[in-house]
Amino acid sequence: MHRVIDPATGRELRAIPNDTPETVEAAVDAAVRVQAEWARTGFDERAAVVRKAATLLRERADRWAALMAEEMGKPLAQGRGEVEKCAWVCEYYAERAADFLADSPVEVEGARAYVAYRPLGVVLSIMPWNFPFWQVFRFAAPALMAGNAVLLKHASNVPGCAGAIEGLFRLAGAPDGLLTALYLDREQSGDLIERPEIAAVTLTGSTGAGKAVAARAGGALKKTVLELGGSDPYLVLEDANLDQAVEACVAGRLVNSGQSCVAAKRFIVVEPLRADFEEKLVARMGAAKMGPPTEEGVEVGPQAREDLRDELHEQVQRSVAKGARLLLGGEIPQRAGWFYPPTVLTDVAPGQPAYEEELFGPVAAILPVSDEAEAIRVANDSVFGLGGAVFTSDAERGERIARDDLHVGCAFVNDHVKSHPALPFGGVKESGYGRELGPFGIREFVNVKTVWVGGG
Repeated sequence: MHRVIDPATGRELRAIPNDTPETVEAAVDAAVRVQAEWARTGFDERAAVVRKAATLLRERADRWAALMAEEMGKPLAQGRGEVEKCAWVCEYYAERAADFLADSPVEVEGARAYVAYRPLGVVLSIMPWNFPFWQVFRFAAPALMAGNAVLLKHASNVPGCAGAIEGLFRLAGAPDGLLTALYLDREQSGDLIERPEIAAVTLTGSTGAGKAVAARAGGALKKTVLELGGSDPYLVLEDANLDQAVEACVAGRLVNSGQSCVAAKRFIVVEPLRADFEEKLVARMGAAKMGPPTEEGVEVGPQAREDLRDELHEQVQRSVAKGARLLLGGEIPQRAGWFYPPTVLTDVAPGQPAYEEELFGPVAAILPVSDEAEAIRVANDSVFGLGGAVFTSDAERGERIARDDLHVGCAFVNDHVKSHPALPFGGVKESGYGRELGPFGIREFVNVKTVWVGGG
């Protein structure tokens, strides 16, 4: 059962039953059939559908933002921004897919040879709740432009978002079955991975979920792309512009009420700046407005689920018990809903959850270090490797550290980590593998085919 519970009140709004085996069978059959037809269309025809989807996103942005607020607690302004980003990625791939997937000639002796990029078929996407539109569109726009069909298994607490996305593409002119939302439990999803009609699987979610999907898909020899957890380090060096660094750190920590794989999570600060950084960070985090997601001006809405809020609080408590100091927040407010206040921990060290684990909520962890070398070592002392940032007034120094020293998939200098349609997005280590976005993202779900044409 897919239950929608308002995170701001704890009140159940509706429930949607899981799909029956017959429904799944019909969806798979339709996806296989329509994908074969879609693969024969030209890029212009595909682009017309994807561009129309962008138009519909913008026209109905307030509706989609309200839906996200209702189902997973995203503040309205952030929801509208998410919808705009979805429209942006649609337009990006509608304009560039033909160039990204154009045949690439290769010089060989005695023949004409080239590399062609052909669609794989039906791709199963298993998506999370925290960016319920963006994380679907950043995969679906390139996958559809490449000629694939999509089966969407969305998180169980955002079924309305899943249905809205399916309906939006239908209104945009996509043939029935090209993108279908399925309402499945974990066992049904695992069985679907192994079906021969499924050519590949992409998942955004926790590291544990990624390992389970990778194991199941690997047993069936299915291509996978996994964007998993993160504990992004932000290095604040002794020559950093402190006000700029604090503002970027807070923006990176509070995005989506702290519920982002690529959010800023570990602030690694050299000792000369530590006291000032702590003071400014506490002031800025404490000034962030927490409240219902439908209230304008709110920066921090509720956490998406009660169990996630409680797990976050338990991680904070265990960190304090093991030596971290609480500078701000750290208490569950006495109000309805699953709110957790902006929280700051310092003296975070190995052995504490705030050092070792991903904190999926508005909790900033300050890790004091003595110098650049220790900052780099601590930054890389993590099982995760999604994003990271460096703050320094020496741009060349920051670029060197970002390029050569941080073991992450996305490294930023003097800014918080973010995704952009033109740039590859993904991680290393337990943050997953494969890339989304840019030319790399659209080529993840194609057959890179060698074509050799001999004489005579």
